Amino acid sequence: MNAPLDSRQQQLLKRSERQAQVVAALQAVLPAHALLWNSEDTTPYECDGLTAYRERPLVVALPETYDQVQAVLKTCHALEVPVVARGAGTGLSGGAMPHKLGVTLSLAKFNKILKMDAASRTAVVQGGVRNLAISEAAAPLGLYYAPDPSSQIACTIGGNVAENSGGVHCLKYGLTLHNVLKVRGFTIEGEAVEFGSDALDCAGYDLLSVVIGSEGMLAVTTEVTVKLVPRPVLARCIMASFDDLRKAGDAVAAVIAAGIIPAGLEMMDKPMTAAVEDFVHAGYDLTAEAILLCESDGTPEEVEEEIGRMSAVLRNHGATAIAVSQNEAERLRFWSGRKNAFPASGRISPDYMCMDSTIPRKRLADILLAIQQMEIKYGLRCANVFHAGDGNLHPLILFDANDADQLHRCELFGADILETSVAMGGTVTGEHGVGVEKLNSMCVQFSAAENEQMFGVKRAFDPLGLLNPGKVIPTLQRCAEYGKMLVRGGKISHPDLPRF
Repeated sequence: MNAPLDSRQQQLLKRSERQAQVVAALQAVLPAHALLWNSEDTTPYECDGLTAYRERPLVVALPETYDQVQAVLKTCHALEVPVVARGAGTGLSGGAMPHKLGVTLSLAKFNKILKMDAASRTAVVQGGVRNLAISEAAAPLGLYYAPDPSSQIACTIGGNVAENSGGVHCLKYGLTLHNVLKVRGFTIEGEAVEFGSDALDCAGYDLLSVVIGSEGMLAVTTEVTVKLVPRPVLARCIMASFDDLRKAGDAVAAVIAAGIIPAGLEMMDKPMTAAVEDFVHAGYDLTAEAILLCESDGTPEEVEEEIGRMSAVLRNHGATAIAVSQNEAERLRFWSGRKNAFPASGRISPDYMCMDSTIPRKRLADILLAIQQMEIKYGLRCANVFHAGDGNLHPLILFDANDADQLHRCELFGADILETSVAMGGTVTGEHGVGVEKLNSMCVQFSAAENEQMFGVKRAFDPLGLLNPGKVIPTLQRCAEYGKMLVRGGKISHPDLPRF
């Protein structure tokens, strides 16, 4: 007589049976090479750039045509199977982490630039086109795509739409939202949808602004019409050193207060400059407590005037040294450190968790000093790089994921940064999205009623909750449990915040 199955064996059996059912259904709509389900084939898809959390998908679908995408979605909807859309997997909040009983829908093969229009300064591209590839294709026309995430060499435009990605030049040129005219794709039911238009506005509700930044919860993006802008005649970058974090933070606010909108305004603290200087040798001042990179672009006359004004503001607010790039090679060298902050951090720590929150510019020094105290509290190091011009923080908490206690302390450290950011008048995310990483922190920023309103939008597009489920919006039960955990742990450090 066979022994009864324990709970784990029952779960494995259930998974195996469900997998067989889904594979059989998808084999009817996809060629054999476009379907993966063996563990050795699906393991590479188990996480995105947030490597601390992993889940192996039930099945990975790699369609090659729009009809196949539509068929996959219709099949999964009929079977009530969750679907997680995936681009390049460079996201940092777990937005593309698979569902263990769901299908990961890869858009990697949709990598064609369909149209480049110099007259209208637009490009129509498929969702799997790399961010940088758009600018490379537009270069002969004297144009480029402005949003430039640090991962632009690999990240896809579909992923940028999902997360409303920014970059070092978003202060002047805007986020993805400000550089996209139209998004086309499919709902979970396989219905073709279009948001926005080729014009600057369209009739009805502004659903383009709803779908951009929705983290794959409302529709699957297949095509995007982006705006292109002329390449500036000249760009120069100031590298300014400060011997005090507060002086550097105040200088950022002062530049904006002076009516100057730099093409880029970035900040790095001393631990980060040390890490990147050892990696790329950008020529950073290793004695500085903080470094600002301030870029101006436009005509030579415009750049000269703006560089002079910014330099004066920086000196008046305590800059101990100022260097201005004299040629394009030097400008790119100044930026090379900032662009390589993440890989540089990977050289000095087994793992890191890159946080993402926003605060008012005037609180930059306050949050940095608070993070220094958190390093002591949680016993972990943190290197900081900021999109300082718009108050978007990227603290990189360094830890070893092989040590469960370090991972736990890292999670608490990250949550503390996010909660402190909200208490300072900011938000829990600036451009990386919520994904799975910031679900608990959404309970801190939004009330139960506000979260329910967001669920209402989700249900309007996806009544069964099959697209990227369990992410972005916390349930009332989750927030209640998180609130109890904070009370038990005595961690109600900001009593003025919304409470579950």
